[in-house]
Amino acid sequence: MSSKTILVVDDDSDYLFQLCFYLQKSGFKVISASSEKEALLSIDTAKPDLAILDLMMENEDSGFRLSYKLKRKYPEVPIIIATAVASETGISFGLQSGENMQWIKADMYLEKGIHPDQMLAAVQKLLNK
Repeated sequence: MSSKTILVVDDDSDYLFQLCFYLQKSGFKVISASSEKEALLSIDTAKPDLAILDLMMENEDSGFRLSYKLKRKYPEVPIIIATAVASETGISFGLQSGENMQWIKADMYLEKGIHPDQMLAAVQKLLNK
């Protein structure tokens, strides 16, 4: 797995640092960005093997927009949206319904608060497809 590169995008600097640290400790190369704009610049210069995106950053739908743009450029790159939107807003959604899968361009949706081992298992599952 050490040759795999993961793009992690989150405007919460503590969460970003912790997730990047854990992924690097697990043998991954990590590209981090703290905004949709910064992430778009990153994918212009490097193709990740997987992306983990926050949903609400500089805009309420930054993660959705970024996942759409990333899938358009690199359709084969798996995307995890990791967000606390349900606990922050009470709005809950996922990828179980066909309707959501049509407009949410992600391969997995996770609520923040997930244990690092669970995140690593999700990453490995998507990379081994």
